[in-house]
Amino acid sequence: MNDLKIVTGSSNPDLALSICNHLGCQLIPTLATTFADGELRVEIGANVRGDDVFVIQPTCPPNVNRNLVQLGLMCDALRRASAGRITAVVPYFGYARQDRKVSPRSPISAKVVTNFITCAGAQRIVTIDLHAGQIQGFFDGPVDNLFAASVMIDALRPDIEGDPVIVSPDAGGVERARSYAKRLGAPLAIVDKRRDKPNQAHAMHVIGDVKGKTAIIVDDMIDTAGTLCAAATVLLENGAVKIMACATHPVLSGPAIDRINATEAMSEIFVTDTIPLGEKLARCPKLRVVGVGSLLGKAISNIHTGSSVSVLFN
Repeated sequence: MNDLKIVTGSSNPDLALSICNHLGCQLIPTLATTFADGELRVEIGANVRGDDVFVIQPTCPPNVNRNLVQLGLMCDALRRASAGRITAVVPYFGYARQDRKVSPRSPISAKVVTNFITCAGAQRIVTIDLHAGQIQGFFDGPVDNLFAASVMIDALRPDIEGDPVIVSPDAGGVERARSYAKRLGAPLAIVDKRRDKPNQAHAMHVIGDVKGKTAIIVDDMIDTAGTLCAAATVLLENGAVKIMACATHPVLSGPAIDRINATEAMSEIFVTDTIPLGEKLARCPKLRVVGVGSLLGKAISNIHTGSSVSVLFN
């Protein structure tokens, strides 16, 4: 394998630059524009023949579909340019919430997206905190599902007051919350949640002891913030003295910012830069952004050199 090269689309160029700063390399110039009718145009601006190329492109809002198609076009351009190996680095993997058939005549969208990325030319995938770990099985090639916990916990520690308790906002997130609890040596609690329909959740009660403790809600993403805010309210009602939250992917769609600002129970929300926040950061003073450029940079370096990536999970 020849040189390590980094390519990025338009979804999160700041994250790509952060990764390059960690690796001590430069971004390969890439043309990523649109034709007058809205079709995407991509062109790689340097020779990549035989090289180990990493494409940094989270398929994140506000232009999920554009970012996904752009990722596919870049992978195809690299494949046709005879790149030695193409790795799609997709820190936020869109369409991951539709990972199984839950009703008649509905698609398994996560499988469709993995097929698209693979057929476009990606031979390996690097992502962070997949919404459902079993999505790794949709790929035929290697998948490195990194955990943001390592960088999140370092950011959380200075703000924890008294005895912490890690809280999963629903039953599906217990495994993720347990990993945080083990790292911090803290007990675990669960918010029993009922969801009537997508993006609408109602928190019922807390399983576990949170009275007099700093409650840290752990989730993989914040979409409309309904689950998060409902969980914070019920934790306050159960005696938590301080409520913090951390979520890897700040989707923050629709009423999310207004809900977070209106929920006085939460003091801080830690998120990563897998999704660019733009003006949302200024609108929500509770947000604390934790960079994942070094985590992804280490993973890319280890993959390129043939070293173990699993050491980053510890």
